[in-house]
Amino acid sequence: MHKKINVLLINGPNLNLLGSREKEIYGDETLYDLLDNLKKRSEKLNISLSHVQSNAEHVLIEKIHSSKKNNIDYIIINPAAFTHTSIAIRDALIGINIPFIEIHISNIYAREDFRSHSWLSDISQGVITGLGFDGYYWALETISKRCCIQKK
Repeated sequence: MHKKINVLLINGPNLNLLGSREKEIYGDETLYDLLDNLKKRSEKLNISLSHVQSNAEHVLIEKIHSSKKNNIDYIIINPAAFTHTSIAIRDALIGINIPFIEIHISNIYAREDFRSHSWLSDISQGVITGLGFDGYYWALETISKRCCIQKK
């Protein structure tokens, strides 16, 4: 069996309100429901999944900075509103040079105009947007496939 793939999942501001916030966009499932299901799926994919959610940009940046020393192989990030505002998160991701997938629950291109620009998309391995919580599962599947191919 291959060594476990260490993945850091980062969820940005207001995602702690999943299940109660704008249900027509984000649905009824809570962040904790999502995390429980992602942990189960991760185990099947031989992925060790760690998670941080914060409404504070500096907390997310510190977690990104510590990724190297924590032997993180890949990052999944839903930067939420920081997608459109945070050059600091962009610089942190560039600085650690760990591949990442950017995800969004809603289709950011079908919402307000200001949401259509991401400061992260051009430096990411890929972007998954508008697939609801399935985007998180697709990111895990993609990482599992990519990491297994690289190890052969």
